[in-house]
Amino acid sequence: MNKILLIIQREYLSRVKKKSFLLTTFLVPLFFIAMYIGIFLLSKKSFEDANALVYVVDNTNEISTLLENTEGLKFSNSTMELNEQIQEIKGEKKNTNILLIPKDFYTSHKIEFLSSGKPNITTQSEIENQLEEILLNHQYKELDIDPQTIRNIDNTVSVDAKEITESGEAKSSDTRIAMGIAMALSILIYLSLFLYGAQVMRGIIEEKSNRIIEVIISSVKPFQLMMGKIVGIGLVGITQFLLWIILSFALAGVATSFLGDKNEFQEQMMKNNPQAPEMDSGTIMSEIGTAMESVNIPELLICFFLFFIGGYLLYSALFAAVGSAVDNETEANQFTMPITTPLLLAYVLSFGVLINDPHGQVATWLSFIPLTSPIAMLVRVPFGVPIWQIALSFGLLVLGFVFTTWVAARIYRVGILMYGKKASFKELIKWFNYKN
Repeated sequence: MNKILLIIQREYLSRVKKKSFLLTTFLVPLFFIAMYIGIFLLSKKSFEDANALVYVVDNTNEISTLLENTEGLKFSNSTMELNEQIQEIKGEKKNTNILLIPKDFYTSHKIEFLSSGKPNITTQSEIENQLEEILLNHQYKELDIDPQTIRNIDNTVSVDAKEITESGEAKSSDTRIAMGIAMALSILIYLSLFLYGAQVMRGIIEEKSNRIIEVIISSVKPFQLMMGKIVGIGLVGITQFLLWIILSFALAGVATSFLGDKNEFQEQMMKNNPQAPEMDSGTIMSEIGTAMESVNIPELLICFFLFFIGGYLLYSALFAAVGSAVDNETEANQFTMPITTPLLLAYVLSFGVLINDPHGQVATWLSFIPLTSPIAMLVRVPFGVPIWQIALSFGLLVLGFVFTTWVAARIYRVGILMYGKKASFKELIKWFNYKN
């Protein structure tokens, strides 16, 4: 046990002290915050660049008077012939356009939209919305219907979704929040298991290729070395996760203060899309808060921790076996694909089958199979899963880890000292069957 602890300490400290660890720990949050700021600034600039000037050639002599200027769209009645107007805007870099309205617009419902470049989809959509409104009012008038009476009709439906608990009580429940959390967890678990499992494999390949392993194996057993590497790198991963969370929240607060008013981006969107329904930030946050109450956050965090650790240990044991069997990462590709296929399958299904039917047979069975349960069960947890299913799933995951470690250790003890021989599945079976 002491030897395993020493190996864990060695693996943890050697990786934490590396420049690559420090760089990824600090650069990853910076990258995501920079991406957030970039999206904000680019979106803001795109809204500003989308300001359009539209010359209207109105053959009905009526429609142009009904078109309304907005924050990002300005109409101007053309005083030129159509061909002259085309020559005037040809080659113009700004969002300059010509709107040609034919005489039979009310019957044909057709227009021509000419642009100095590729037509801006936002400008085109807003013009369509205004013309559709004009057409609608015209048809109301022909039918002798007051348009304002129609507009005053409120057909919105507010759904207060509730879930009936086992005690018979009804509590608020919002599937959208559960779906969002489930998708986020599936992405996080998939990336983390693959990333840190691959680190275990690379570490073993590196030490094997440098022949350092021959020195280490003289003082510890192969199983102790393998377990020490798996746990040590796992602790590095947990440390990095905690630092990412702390740094991300800190940097996000700093970035938000520099970007100015938190409602500026939303207001800009509303100005450029006046047809969109108004959104009250307070109301939205209140709805999100109410929806979050339907999710058992403590249970979710505990399950995330347990299934992340269990999934990491299981897949790291498999990656360790692969790392001991090959001399370089190129050779490892033929073994990593079968290992990661169940994980990839659960990840892909999480965006469709698991979210749409979290309590169905497929989702339930996938959450019990150790190779898929780290993703499948975490996707199901936000939708409400019986405690006994979570306990059974985690128990099977632990048993799967024990069995996988036993299999990996039998391959590891032989493969760690094999050099120059290209491994195959047949060879791995031979190594597994070797007696001590």
